[in-house]
Amino acid sequence: MSQSKADETSKKAKISKAPQAKKAEKSVSCDPCETLGACFERHMDKSLSPKERDQQELFYAFALSVKDQMLPKWRQTRLGDREGGKKRVAYLSLEFLMGRALSNAINNLDMSAESEVVLRDYAVRRESIEEQEHDAGLGNGGLGRLAACFLDSCASLDLNVTGYGIRYEYGMFAQKLCDGYQIERPDRWLRDGNPWEVRVPSHNVLVPFFGHTESYIDRDGKRQFIWADTQDVLAVAYDMPVPGYRNERINTLRLWKSEATDDFDLEEFNQGDYTEAVARKNLAEQITMVLYPNDASENGKELRLRQQYFLSSASLQDLLNTWVCQHGEDFSDYARLNVMQLNDTHPSVAIPELMRLLMDKYGLCWDKAWEITSQTMAYTNHTLLPEALERWPVRMFEHMLPRILDIIYEINARYLDVVAHHWPGDSDKLRTMSIIEEGAEPHVRMAYLAIVASFSVNGVAGLHTRLLTSGLFKDFYALWPEKFNNKTNGVTPRRWMTQSNPALAALLTKRLGDAWVTDLSHLNALNAFTDDESLLTEWRKVKFENKCHLAELVKRECDVNFEPTMMFDVQVKRIHEYKRQLLNILHVVHLYHQIQQGNLSDITPRCVLIGGKAAPGYAMAKLLIKLANNVAHMVNSDPIVTPYLRFAFLPNYNVSAMERICPGTDLSEQISTAGKEASGTGNMKFMMNGALTIGTLDGANIEMLEEVGQENFFLFGLNANEVESLKPHYEPNIFIGQSMALAEVMELLESGHFNLLEPGIFNPIIDSIRSPSDPWMIAADFESYRQAQQKAATAYQDQHHWTQMSIRNTAASGRFSSDVTIGQYRDEIWRVQP
Repeated sequence: MSQSKADETSKKAKISKAPQAKKAEKSVSCDPCETLGACFERHMDKSLSPKERDQQELFYAFALSVKDQMLPKWRQTRLGDREGGKKRVAYLSLEFLMGRALSNAINNLDMSAESEVVLRDYAVRRESIEEQEHDAGLGNGGLGRLAACFLDSCASLDLNVTGYGIRYEYGMFAQKLCDGYQIERPDRWLRDGNPWEVRVPSHNVLVPFFGHTESYIDRDGKRQFIWADTQDVLAVAYDMPVPGYRNERINTLRLWKSEATDDFDLEEFNQGDYTEAVARKNLAEQITMVLYPNDASENGKELRLRQQYFLSSASLQDLLNTWVCQHGEDFSDYARLNVMQLNDTHPSVAIPELMRLLMDKYGLCWDKAWEITSQTMAYTNHTLLPEALERWPVRMFEHMLPRILDIIYEINARYLDVVAHHWPGDSDKLRTMSIIEEGAEPHVRMAYLAIVASFSVNGVAGLHTRLLTSGLFKDFYALWPEKFNNKTNGVTPRRWMTQSNPALAALLTKRLGDAWVTDLSHLNALNAFTDDESLLTEWRKVKFENKCHLAELVKRECDVNFEPTMMFDVQVKRIHEYKRQLLNILHVVHLYHQIQQGNLSDITPRCVLIGGKAAPGYAMAKLLIKLANNVAHMVNSDPIVTPYLRFAFLPNYNVSAMERICPGTDLSEQISTAGKEASGTGNMKFMMNGALTIGTLDGANIEMLEEVGQENFFLFGLNANEVESLKPHYEPNIFIGQSMALAEVMELLESGHFNLLEPGIFNPIIDSIRSPSDPWMIAADFESYRQAQQKAATAYQDQHHWTQMSIRNTAASGRFSSDVTIGQYRDEIWRVQP
């Protein structure tokens, strides 16, 4: 018998050696001194149902076993945090893009060696078990991944921070490709259960919707308000552990699931109205069914607002219930001991909700409730795009959240009195700064509400914050300059180096010791070794192995052969016009044309990878995906071209894919129009893993350039001021005429070369490039981008020097650890102590 067959037989014998019971929702209780191996044996014996998917069973049992190892520390963390006088931070976010949890837990709990020993008895590799886990469908893009990095850093820095989010039944969507078009399919990430979650019914709360407001005069002559005839939804709490890096802290991510208060109206059911009987139940459960519904329709907008209020109300009720259990209904110290960080505008409805709870439920007067609210709320802004600052129709608020709208109107009236005193007689200022945007269809400006009520308003990169205070929010900055501050984003090195790139992590530890994992500034010491031939050789070997792993992923998912000796040029992120995947595609077309024309003297063989999802209602973004796939088909099917150029679009890009992608990338594309990207975090992950960046002066690119130096960064394009100056008289056809390369690319596109059987489908893209109102300035930046790409291609030919630049990028990445960012939140906004 071969060794592989013997291993398989051994594994089958292990799995089938004991009777198996139905998989329980909660893990079986365990002895706090029980070893990982003993836990695993117990779950294999008692917690599994007989299935043929042995690897999935092994994963579930092993994940439960690892969670069991966390339970004692998790309980102890909660008990310690309940001690009097300790400040608590609640991080409210509509997204937490956690990725897979097993490998992260094993890494942070220092259980790698023990895990290998336990799984060896089952003749299975840990990596194959980890790959059975579905990415948690709790987020979409950078916002959710940032929240996940922040939770890791909070736990690793020993901070009492609880994440609050929504337990989406389905993620955003699973992206499929059909004839090059994006097709959305349900992301059933919970179909096999979630071993990490614990249902906590003792924390369930009721969230009100609809109804109307009533008022009365109480015995003290004060007017009180009641939100009457509401349709309540049950918010059910599920907790997931967030382990700190090799310390004793296990923080909590609390997720809310919506359920009906009653299964259905039995009287209606008995009378034969079956559909109406279950309608309310279905309406309640829809709230947490799908992440971020398409808001192109009115129903989509309403559901999205319901999600935001559901999250905010459930989380605030939970926080206040905990306070009352410990302190009674004395809220005099509440603001001193609590902070709520709003991750973008999505949870800003928490502001009037906190006012409602303090006044209507606990009887505080307006002034006291406002004092508490305005001293506990802190707001992070994540966008420079005005259209991304959420605005909700007043009529929608009035119908769905009537009491909340009352409070918003009162907040606005009192706030506009402050504005009027600051700018006497300036009615335009009152109109432009009002929380309520007047017009034929009045709207509530949620970002304005967040600024008015928060004691801290921060941007997420130096340029982003400067543009906020000089542009979008300049009037608010003039009124309250002390509120505004910058906190440049960061990413956790645990997930994005030690976990996703173990070979590089081992090399770094071999050279520098292991202190860099918790203090990334230690990577600066690498600069002393850039002439060390042994390090350069080892560095190239690690990169090559990682490129081989990435090539395997591309072959499996795209059926395109990436050659690891070629330069790997990568752009993976949400598909959006401002992120300019189009600029990248146009450059691929340029290279394709050059190769076909026989202009090979300056060609450096490269493989180009693009990945990302387009919002279901975003037609132009979806058309860009189609263009990328059509161009990729022409490139990869031409034997003249493929020795020099290969191109793939990776479907269903997610966290787990990025863990394979960023270690194997040579050139990182960060090419957004200057002044449009708030920060970016993918740029930091690539930098940490030794990729070189080609990018504009946008978002955190600017700070990355400051750290690594222009000689180790491929800079191109207009800066933010130049973009604004060019807008009034932008003529893209002039730029096309000045660039022979771009003119040739446009001729190919307009000839229908990439859509011979689908005439005219790319006309919207062609028209957008030639439009003087193109806000993304594709034509203006193309030639500069092409020249920067040529510099990168030439640099890659000198592998010795390229490796030195790669090392310098990793060495300069310490500033972009989320530990640094959270340390700044801790000291300057939250003011909490470990």
